[in-house]
Amino acid sequence: MPRVITAFSNPLVKRVRALRDKKHRRDEGMFLAEGLRILAEAEAAGRLPRYIFHTADTAGHPLVRRLSAAAETAGGEAIETDRDILHKLSGKDNPQTVLGVYDEFATDLGAVDRSRADIWLVAQSLRDPGNLGTILRTGDAVGAGGLILIDDCVDPFSVEAVRASMGALFTQQVARARWPDFLSWLRAGEGLLVGLSLDTSEDYQAPRYPRPTFLLVGNEAQGLPADYAAACDVRVKIPMQGAADSLNAAVATAVMAYEVLNQHRRG
Repeated sequence: MPRVITAFSNPLVKRVRALRDKKHRRDEGMFLAEGLRILAEAEAAGRLPRYIFHTADTAGHPLVRRLSAAAETAGGEAIETDRDILHKLSGKDNPQTVLGVYDEFATDLGAVDRSRADIWLVAQSLRDPGNLGTILRTGDAVGAGGLILIDDCVDPFSVEAVRASMGALFTQQVARARWPDFLSWLRAGEGLLVGLSLDTSEDYQAPRYPRPTFLLVGNEAQGLPADYAAACDVRVKIPMQGAADSLNAAVATAVMAYEVLNQHRRG
């Protein structure tokens, strides 16, 4: 049977609500995920919540029952609460009726096995959680191995990034590294580093992309630093036919990722 919590002053409610803050996530080693779809994606990827919050009216939903039972079997806890408390936990005016609290997973670059996938996505100093989540979704869609975050990027475990990923945070490996460490790791094995840059005339469809290919996108406002771009094996540009000079970082990543995927599909 789930524990029932209806008081805003409950210590667990305060503790979980604090996970919306990066410092508390780091201190606790946990993060929030909202909605049945995302929690189901997490379960399919082998990850179960430490806590699962749901409302009384969803307690009988087959998927809620299954997730709650699986979490409890794994040592977690199911908690029945109300929409007001879910609103407090998620910060949304119209919160999802199910919320999970998960242990953060390791993001060490050394744990990345590049041979596991033909495409890897790399983002440098990404600032927008929506872009990060969308890039994760793109990675899932093209069968990428994961996303490597370079330098000071937005937290992939923020509520906004997890929400934007629509569950892809659980299906994609996420690693974090400083640029020199990433470059040393990359050059120790196989892989072509492709930088998306405005400072090149090379069309993105011109090169032949091997397996694996690492696609590097820069900061939303500044793009790639000049020395980072210079370290790439290839720099490519997506042609723009209108007045805009560049695409959104997540959109550009998606365009590039599908070009690489389609080349691989054609053999």
